[in-house]
Amino acid sequence: MKRILSLTVLNQTGVLNRITGLFSKRHFNIESITVGHSETEGVSRMTLVVNVQEEKEVEQITKQLNKQIDVLKVTDITSQSIVSRELALIKVMSTPSTRLELQGLIQPFRASIIDVSRESVVVQVTGESEKIEVLIDLLKPYGIKEIARTGTTAFARGTQRTAKEVPLSIV
Repeated sequence: MKRILSLTVLNQTGVLNRITGLFSKRHFNIESITVGHSETEGVSRMTLVVNVQEEKEVEQITKQLNKQIDVLKVTDITSQSIVSRELALIKVMSTPSTRLELQGLIQPFRASIIDVSRESVVVQVTGESEKIEVLIDLLKPYGIKEIARTGTTAFARGTQRTAKEVPLSIV
């Protein structure tokens, strides 16, 4: 079962290595991982997409992550209403005669051609993973030369609170 974990961590050397090491030691596969600066200086946000067999495995890894000194917060956002996106760059074989056809094919996906050469074009697309998979399948007959994907990045919509969060009382 695919799970999406959102982590906030201190932006320090070795944090990514320690976190991925936890998954490796327990033989959990990380399907994708994205890391970037957050709204707070010195703090990064990580989004991990992992495959686990049972719910208790997610609880186990969450507890282990929370024990890490550089980890500030871990949230399993899989069942929440979330905003999630992925970026893909796809280099597709193309001649001048097929470029207009490719443009028409990618337009419904809100994708764009960001580079053109004699023999290929580079298509940029953002969205949910399933949308990107569909576009890749449609582009395969033209001949895909390269694909680079970021993996999923996500966070909860609006002002949701998870069941585990406890409101701070004002003293």
